[in-house]
Amino acid sequence: MAKKVLVVDDERLIVKGIKFSLEQDGMEVDCAYDGEEALHMAQSNTYDMILLDIMLPKMDGFEVCQQVREFSMVPIIMLTAKGDDMDKILGLDYGADDYITKPFNILEVKARIKAILRRMDASVPKKTSGEEELVVGDVRLNLESRRLFILDREIRVTGKEFDLLLLMANHPGKVFSRESLLELVWGNDYPGDVRTVDVHVRRLREKVESNPSDPRYVHTKWGAGYYFQG
Repeated sequence: MAKKVLVVDDERLIVKGIKFSLEQDGMEVDCAYDGEEALHMAQSNTYDMILLDIMLPKMDGFEVCQQVREFSMVPIIMLTAKGDDMDKILGLDYGADDYITKPFNILEVKARIKAILRRMDASVPKKTSGEEELVVGDVRLNLESRRLFILDREIRVTGKEFDLLLLMANHPGKVFSRESLLELVWGNDYPGDVRTVDVHVRRLREKVESNPSDPRYVHTKWGAGYYFQG
């Protein structure tokens, strides 16, 4: 089945170019040109990916991303013309999975989309007998639906947050360096730095820990990295 992508940017020539290129690769592409239209389309349709510009009329990309995260965990790649690292980190903090800085090469855009979609589709080793789930202590990750449950209460997480937790929960007690997490979850070709990992771990803790400053599940090994303890 063809992947469906929503492209959001107020620069129509950019949207036209991305749409043409993605359709050449067999994807279905919808387009929106302001934040309100993008949010309405995300609410009305099911997408496999959203490319979302930050600087939009009516509602900026950060606000769109934040509101989409209230009802959907669809992967979101932010498009930004700014070189300020804080803008990139802020985009991730609002729930984005990745970012691309303008001007960009369309081949890079396609490669980043395909990399995320491959990770979403990839099969993951199963840990429970006959079940498509990983269960460690109170934590249960459904590998089919990519949903997280703690003490049977569902916790809504983004795709990258799920991947981070799944990787660490598959190896309880193993300390992963920030560099290794960046490589294993984001891939070798990801241009960001380890601060991306820190942002996602902090965001994950805010969701899964009753007291993020004294975590029960996702721990820090000072000077070494992060590890999971069920």
